[in-house]
Amino acid sequence: MATPGRRSSTFTRLLRHGFTDPSAAERLLESTELAPIRNDPVLLDALGATADPDLALLGLGRLVEAQKDHAGQRELLDTLIASKPLRDRLLGVLGASAALADHLARHPLDWHVLAMYEPQDLHPGIAEFERGLAEASDPVALRVAYRRCLLSIAARDVCGTTDLAETAAELADLATATLRAALAIARAAAPEDAALCRLAVIAMGKCGGHELNYVSDVDVIFVAEAMDGADEAKALQAANRLASHLMRICSETTVEGSIWPVDANLRPEGRNGPLVRSLSSHLAYYQRWAKTWEFQALLKARPVAGDIELGEEYVATLAPLVWQAAERENFVPDVQKMRRRVVENIPASEIERELKLGPGGLRDVEFAVQLLQLVHGRADTSLRSRTTLEALKALAAGGYVGRVDAVQLDEAYRFLRSMEHRIQLYRLRRTHLVPENDADLRRMGRSLGLRTDPVTELNREWRRHASVVRRLHEKLFYRPLLDAVAQLAPGEARLSADAARERLVALGYADPASALRHLEALASGVTRKAAIQRTLLPVLLGWFADSADPDAGLLNFRKVSDALGKTPWYLRLLRDEGAAAENLARVLSAGRLAPDLLMRAPEAVALLGDGDGGGLGPRDRAHLEQEILAAVGRADGGEAAVTAARGVRRRELFRTAAADIVRSYGTEESPAAADQGALVDLVGGAVSDLTAATIAGTLRAVVRDKWGDTLPTRFAVIGMGRFGGHELGYGSDADVLFVHEPREGVAEQEASQAAQAVVAEMGRLLQIPSSDPPLLIDADLRPEGKSGPLVRTLNSYEAYYRRWSLGWESQALLRAEPVAGDADLGRRFIELIDPLRYPAEGLGDDAVREIRRLKARMESERLPRAADPTLHTKLGRGGLSDVEWTVQLLQLQHGWAEPGLRTTRTREALAAACAAGLISGEDASILDEAWVLATRVRNAVMLVRGRAGDTFPSDGRELAAVGRYLGYGPGHVGDMLDAYRRTTRRARGVVEELFYGG
Repeated sequence: MATPGRRSSTFTRLLRHGFTDPSAAERLLESTELAPIRNDPVLLDALGATADPDLALLGLGRLVEAQKDHAGQRELLDTLIASKPLRDRLLGVLGASAALADHLARHPLDWHVLAMYEPQDLHPGIAEFERGLAEASDPVALRVAYRRCLLSIAARDVCGTTDLAETAAELADLATATLRAALAIARAAAPEDAALCRLAVIAMGKCGGHELNYVSDVDVIFVAEAMDGADEAKALQAANRLASHLMRICSETTVEGSIWPVDANLRPEGRNGPLVRSLSSHLAYYQRWAKTWEFQALLKARPVAGDIELGEEYVATLAPLVWQAAERENFVPDVQKMRRRVVENIPASEIERELKLGPGGLRDVEFAVQLLQLVHGRADTSLRSRTTLEALKALAAGGYVGRVDAVQLDEAYRFLRSMEHRIQLYRLRRTHLVPENDADLRRMGRSLGLRTDPVTELNREWRRHASVVRRLHEKLFYRPLLDAVAQLAPGEARLSADAARERLVALGYADPASALRHLEALASGVTRKAAIQRTLLPVLLGWFADSADPDAGLLNFRKVSDALGKTPWYLRLLRDEGAAAENLARVLSAGRLAPDLLMRAPEAVALLGDGDGGGLGPRDRAHLEQEILAAVGRADGGEAAVTAARGVRRRELFRTAAADIVRSYGTEESPAAADQGALVDLVGGAVSDLTAATIAGTLRAVVRDKWGDTLPTRFAVIGMGRFGGHELGYGSDADVLFVHEPREGVAEQEASQAAQAVVAEMGRLLQIPSSDPPLLIDADLRPEGKSGPLVRTLNSYEAYYRRWSLGWESQALLRAEPVAGDADLGRRFIELIDPLRYPAEGLGDDAVREIRRLKARMESERLPRAADPTLHTKLGRGGLSDVEWTVQLLQLQHGWAEPGLRTTRTREALAAACAAGLISGEDASILDEAWVLATRVRNAVMLVRGRAGDTFPSDGRELAAVGRYLGYGPGHVGDMLDAYRRTTRRARGVVEELFYGG
């Protein structure tokens, strides 16, 4: 019995070496058998280095005690003390696996397999394992031999001699050797059956993929043929008996436990199908009846036992079907649904601990990799690996997965599989649930090298890797591009010259020769960039072809790719991020405006990656103004400031145009929008806000250059017309009024000169020649029109409106809204004009007649002579002018009594008039539909032609592009024009009744 002092010293040393129960360990070390260990610092250090020192010491005590005699104990301990390799291997296994400690206690001489390593034994293959199992002539002996081999694999694993992939491969090789040994036992038991048939065992799943777990079902398929001269039916019956016996040998529990279950449920028809089939029967099934998941399972098929030649023939025969599976209808959605069903079937109590099947688990990596393999592996044979990590490496090398993504997935998969191995190794039980108690977590963490705070560190690393897997799984597995690639024919996916030429002609490219040159320039060579382009282009060609001008789309794509060719994120964005590639294809083939904007700011491609979720969502005026003012503040001089503001405007115009196009065409993630009014509001609001922010920035630049921080007069810009109504189109001028008010102590003449100088300089800066869409300021709605001063004081406006204001000016003021400059001055201007635009008691009969007369005169004098009045969007029958004047007349008549009518926005005012009972719901709907359609046509013309227009284009291709934007496919331009005429004719009928009085 140790003295208290001695005990205290040993207790302290054990605690320091990582023992969690030093008292129990101390009692063990007091036994006679373990006396040599008690005072040996080397052995205590070795125990302390294990995953669980308490478990290792307990297992060692049992092993020493199990030796046959004292000499055996002495040999074990002496070798353990003298040999560091044995010490590390044996104690490492004992500290990680209670089940293998049990095996050693039952078979105490098996420790010798850990002491006799030669260099060539460090990475054994099937042949070495077959030698290890060679003497096993019955199921019990086979289990013992299997565990002995497993012991050596575990020792290499826990000591770090092999990494995760090597360990998994060794386990698969051991399973292969075991299946061969079991088949040999079965054949020996029934030689008459063995003489009748050729039987091949095909490994599936992780065994087939050379990535097996410590404890896992071994999935197999059996294929058989009759020996020469044998009856086929009898041969298949014999093969069935051999296969059944093989399964029992491996699966049944004996005094030595079981090896692992052999699962043949991946065979045709599953449990309901025959256990063994002929090769021709297999082929017939897969050709006619197999489901998508069955081809996915065949991806890992590998002959492992029995007649290897027959097994190789089986794999070679079915391989073409595997690599054609992606062409099946709904292949990608089917695989995705299958993954979702797996997650849905996990019990809620287990989903957070499910390492294999749960979100962010191993299956997420495996399904993503397999789906990418099956889609892209049709054309790229380098992807046809059975092993997950090798396939992932090939996908990264081929450009199908980003390098960083592949590295992160590799690291996460290795960590999660290592966790799975450690969980299973402890009791050699088939489980994928992360344990909940701290003792198990501590052992796992220490076994993975986490020693400071194993439980906390393990949980943190597990959650981190699971989060990475979940994110990348969503990114790769649900990638829209993937389904599009899967729908291509094999020749199209390869993008060979002949296939490409045929496809270009079939898709309607007008100049296939030029298109081929673009394809060659983009996709030729062995660079990673070219590899990614070869993945993208076959799909992009189809998306370009879904436009009126596919040739322009491809040319524009080449220009953008050339401009961004050295930018690392560009192709990665198109391959990986949501609907970016499809969005870009739509934008580049929809006309001139958006591609022209993009060519001058190619980095704006990044906006396409977020779809409707953010990148293409309009930014509000406050944020736009803040960015533009900051850019102006950094610029050196007025011209540089306006150039900076134009840069923001260019990008934001592209953002708006791209959102408009994408939502009009629709993509896989964002179907074509049914609410055309929402698109009109989006464009009108976004362009109006952007124009206001640009004017505010220009005003700031002018004031800063000439006066510093403070202008001698307060100054405000009032938006008018479509600008004030938040209804600007891509090519609209900005109608404005300028108002100022001298600051206290400043003479009116000085203030007026300053205000005039501001207006003149703003006009000059905004008219500097530029390749961007022009921003023209139009002040013709000011008092006295072109004859009046460009800018007036607030008092001058008040005097003019009190004495000289005409009816048309009151009508024009209905859309007045401050857009830039002094907010208080803008507010007071609105207070000044409200009585004019919402006159008390409404309009008299004379005023109504005057408005009608002006409208009729405008229709007869301003409509261009050559214009078709049924197709002119602004001044034509039922067009913008008809609807707007009708709405504005209602505002002038009833705005004083109906607060809802006091808005600058046409659609809001129309809705308010309907709500107030001033117009029927049907009439309001007719007018709204016509106004929205006319606005959409104007926007379409600008998008397609790159310049503004009020009528449909005469060029056939441009007209078709307008039709595509409005939702009319090829050959339906006539339907589009008929629909426009029909819609506006109905609107004109409402205008005749409401505006002209019937």
